[in-house]
Amino acid sequence: MILPHWLNHPVWDALAVPYLLFVWIGYGAFSKRRASNVHCLASILDLHRVWWMKRMLKRENRVADAALLANLERNVNFFASTTMIVIAAILTAFTSKIDFSMFDQTLGTHDHSHLKLLLLLGIMVYAFFSFTWSLRQYGFGSVLMGAAPDINQTTVNATQRKEYAYSTAKVLDQASHAFNYGLRAYYYALAAIAWFIHPAMFMLATTWVVVVLYRREFHSKPVHVMVKDIDILKAKEEEKPS
Repeated sequence: MILPHWLNHPVWDALAVPYLLFVWIGYGAFSKRRASNVHCLASILDLHRVWWMKRMLKRENRVADAALLANLERNVNFFASTTMIVIAAILTAFTSKIDFSMFDQTLGTHDHSHLKLLLLLGIMVYAFFSFTWSLRQYGFGSVLMGAAPDINQTTVNATQRKEYAYSTAKVLDQASHAFNYGLRAYYYALAAIAWFIHPAMFMLATTWVVVVLYRREFHSKPVHVMVKDIDILKAKEEEKPS
């Protein structure tokens, strides 16, 4: 199958990577700014973490809290380990003699197989750094939780307890953001696979990924469910010390 001449122009390959970077960075900035104005998964979960840490400080037995945090760390560790396997697979494909240009020969497009693999490798390396940084920050959160003042400790007043809860919740929030950045990298990597077929399909897949991310982060069913108790969460947020 030979594509029309206008789809076979080299400009498509030249636009592919800049378009990905523009969309990736642009959506990241957009979602961060919008999250400060409307409710989304990130903003609601941030309030829940603060609430969680405040309740944790009022409990004598914190085994359940430690188990929950350990479960979050296991999830991140799974993705970090999987990313290393994916990186190894890409490096194997990059150094082997596999002919990925069969897609280009079939469609009549230009062969940039090594560049496509390099792009996938770069995305996966970024994802690995995001996951490992998230894992380290969850480790920091574990330390803060372990060092949290005891419920009967009289040397710590109520204001200090609130500040400690907010600080611990903030560390966990940053760990969650890093994990989210790694997950987004996986989404964009899946879109980049379409470049082996055609750069225009790659750009279309990248646009589709942004739409999926936006709907899940701002208009998904979990958001609508969790926002129902937003009045309670706002009341907790108003207790935050200035």
